[in-house]
Amino acid sequence: MAQYTKHPVAAPPTAPERESTGHLLLRAYVILILFATFAHSAVYNLLGILGAGVVLAVLTLATLGIGIPMLARSRPQPFRWRRLPWTALGYTTLALVSVAWSQWRGPTLLTWVLLAAVTVNALFIAHVLTWHEIVRALSSAFKWILGLSLLLEAWVSLVVHGPLLPNFATIPEGEIDPQWYWVRDNLFDGGRIQGIVGNANLLAIVSLFAIITFGVLFAARARWRTTLALWALLAAYFLFRTSSATAFVCAAAAAVVLAVALLMRRATTPGARTRIYVVAIGATLIGVIGVWLAREPLLALLGRSSDLTGRSDRIWTKVLARAGEHPIFGNGFSSPWIPTDPAFDRWITDHDITVFHAHNMWLDVLLQLGVVGIVLMAVAYGSLLWRSWFFAVDRPRWDLHAARTFSPLTLLPSLFTVVLLVQGFSESTPIMLWGWMLVILLSFKLKSVPLVGVGERDLLFERGARQRRVP
Repeated sequence: MAQYTKHPVAAPPTAPERESTGHLLLRAYVILILFATFAHSAVYNLLGILGAGVVLAVLTLATLGIGIPMLARSRPQPFRWRRLPWTALGYTTLALVSVAWSQWRGPTLLTWVLLAAVTVNALFIAHVLTWHEIVRALSSAFKWILGLSLLLEAWVSLVVHGPLLPNFATIPEGEIDPQWYWVRDNLFDGGRIQGIVGNANLLAIVSLFAIITFGVLFAARARWRTTLALWALLAAYFLFRTSSATAFVCAAAAAVVLAVALLMRRATTPGARTRIYVVAIGATLIGVIGVWLAREPLLALLGRSSDLTGRSDRIWTKVLARAGEHPIFGNGFSSPWIPTDPAFDRWITDHDITVFHAHNMWLDVLLQLGVVGIVLMAVAYGSLLWRSWFFAVDRPRWDLHAARTFSPLTLLPSLFTVVLLVQGFSESTPIMLWGWMLVILLSFKLKSVPLVGVGERDLLFERGARQRRVP
C-alpha cells in the first residue's frame, strides 16, 4: 500500500548558477568599448579632440591590461591564433608600412594608432565573449546611444530652445553653417535630427544596426521582448527622422538579404537552393538596373541630387586624380584624413568645411594604399561576406545529427556585412572606427567559432542558467 512520506526522492531545488561578478564587469566594459566606438563623435563633441584621444588610449590600455593576463592563463579559452583574420591584419600592417612612402607621414602614424587600437579592442571582444554575449553587448550599446540621443534632443528643444555647438561652446553672433552644430534643435520642427553622435547619417546607420540587433534578439525569444520592441520602434523613428538616403538603401538591401536567407533556411534540397539563388540574383540585378535608370527621380524624392550631393563631381573626381599619382601602393594611409594637415587642408570642402574622407570606401583605399590595398580589402570583406552568409543559411551541424534548429542570432553577421558594403559606396566609415571594428570582430569570431553556443566556452551562461557545451 502506498504511504505518504515527507522525504521525496528528488533533490531539493537549488538556485541556478549565475555569472561571476568578474564576468559581469567584463561584459559591462565591453559595452563601454562599443559605446565609445559607435558614438566616437559624441565623445569628441563632449571632450574635444584631446579628450577623445585620452578616452581611446585609456580604453586600449585597459583592454591590454585585461587581455594579456587572460591570454597567459588561456581564459576563458585558449586564444585561436590560427583563426585570426589574417587578410584584415595584413591590411593593417600595410597601413603601417606605408609610412615609408606616405605623402603625409604625420596623419599616417596618427590614424594608424587609431586603427590599431580599434583592431585590438575588436579581437579582445571576439575572444572573451560568446556569440550571445556579443549580440547582447551590441544591443546594450545601441540602447545607450538611442536613449541618450533622445534625451539630448529633448533637452535642446525643451530647455535650451536653440541649437547646440560641440563642447557646449557659445554660439557666435551672426549666421553660422548648420554643419557646425552638434544638435540642431529639429526634434519638433520636422527637420533632420542628429542625436548625441552629431551626424544624421551616422545616427541613421546606428539605428539600422540597432533594429537588426533588437530583431534577432526578439526572434531568439530573449527576455523583455516588449522592451526590445519599444527600443526597435525608437530606432525606427530615428531612422525615419534622419532622412538618410544611404541608410534607406542599406535597410532595403538588408531586407532583401534577410528574405533570401529565410527562404534558404526553408529549402530542403540542393535544387531548391539553386532555384532560390537564381531567382534572387536575377531579381537583384533587375532591381539594381531599375534603380540606376530611375536614380534621378528617386534621389529627388529623398531630397538628393543626381551626383549624390556633390560626391561624384566635387569629391570622387579629385580623389581619383590624386590616386592616379601612386596607383600601386597609394599615397599613404590616413583614415580619416586629418583636416589640419597641409595635404588635406582646404583640398576638398563641403559647406566650407574640409572633408575628412572620400565618401566611398573603395576610392579611399585606392587613394591611400593603392591597388594592393584594394585587393586586401576586397579579400577581407569577401571572406567575411562568404562566411557570414553560410553561417546564416547552413543548418548547425557538428556530428551526424542534421535536424538542429537555426538560431536567429546567426543572421546578424550577414546583415551587418551587407549594410557595411552598401554603405561603403557613399561613405568611408566601413574602413575606420566602428566599421573596422565590426570587420575584425565578426571575421575573427566567424573563423574561430562558426557555431552559436558550440566551442565557445566549456560553460555558457545564458538567461541566468548554466548550459553545458554540447560535445
